[in-house]
Amino acid sequence: MEKAIPSLHAARFPAHVGIIMDGNGRWAEKRALVRTQGHLEGLKAAKRVTKAASELGIKYLTLYAFSTENWKRTSEEVGFIMGLIKQYLRSELDFSRQNRIRVRHTGNFPGLPPDIQKEITDTINDTKGYDGMQVILALNYGGRDEIVRALKKYVKNNPDADFSSLSEKDLTDNLDNPDIPDPDLIIRSAGEYRTSNFLLWQGAYSELFISDKLWPDWEKCDLEAAIADFQKRERRYGGVIQCA
Repeated sequence: MEKAIPSLHAARFPAHVGIIMDGNGRWAEKRALVRTQGHLEGLKAAKRVTKAASELGIKYLTLYAFSTENWKRTSEEVGFIMGLIKQYLRSELDFSRQNRIRVRHTGNFPGLPPDIQKEITDTINDTKGYDGMQVILALNYGGRDEIVRALKKYVKNNPDADFSSLSEKDLTDNLDNPDIPDPDLIIRSAGEYRTSNFLLWQGAYSELFISDKLWPDWEKCDLEAAIADFQKRERRYGGVIQCA
């Protein structure tokens, strides 16, 4: 029997949700399947959850699809994942058009294969005028790498800058997508209690939700459960709630 999800309160919805989509390989291994089958099922879950987030009214959804460390995997697995990313971008274009979803990218873009760069660029250009939910694909992404790239960008644009006056805003303004608000909620599937280099700067005050459920098994109800849990949190940002 499926567990009932508590009522969600529209006024307390997270504006930005980030998801570390973990557990594809373990999902396949539990079923004596090859790891690539787990990635294929993970792609299907990403589509389901993206659709659910759009229906729920989430404004920004960042999906951690491929990290800067994932290149360490076998060439066969990396090649398969890149093929799935291309498939996702193409197959979801009609859905993005119908729901006015804007697709964006975060990560080390030049480090991606040229054909993937083209697919991303075409999708970004095709959807840039849409005013619905924004889906940010974290591809070849690492939080440390983004911070280093932001600093390099700052230095390039301000060659005579005095670093003693460097502010948080200076760095934030040079991140991949400075106009996107920090994630209110970061979700991780598959029961791992770490952020794995995901949105390190932006996620400083994000609420974390860890689910034991492997990513390929995720449905809309799992996203709703994470949001329901988020809505019970008291967000103090380092401050103290004063008693009346």
